[in-house]
Amino acid sequence: MAVRAVRGAVQLERDEAGHMDERVSALLTAVLERNQLVADDLISVWFTATPDLHSDFPAAAARGLGIVDVPLICAQELDITGAMPRVVRVLAHVETYLSKAEISHVYLGATGALRKDIAQ
Repeated sequence: MAVRAVRGAVQLERDEAGHMDERVSALLTAVLERNQLVADDLISVWFTATPDLHSDFPAAAARGLGIVDVPLICAQELDITGAMPRVVRVLAHVETYLSKAEISHVYLGATGALRKDIAQ
């Protein structure tokens, strides 16, 4: 078994706590499902949010999914002119038998344009 990093992102339509919870939950669920993971495989999860998002912590969605004994942290993404607005990014460290090449990085909707090299 190896420690791997899984990336992902989702763009919100609006800055509302319920909407953030819904979209971040969908992102985390896709990360777990596409990589054949369960919550117990998670080591830690980093979330970043663009500066225009302030209605809630993205990590709250993870707690709502039952991910309660995994260290989570939220940070603000750099405020870069022209960057895609209302984006939550995730970097999850996991234990898995998948090789680096088999890891599925999850970029939902328009965020696929952020990392065309690894978005699946």
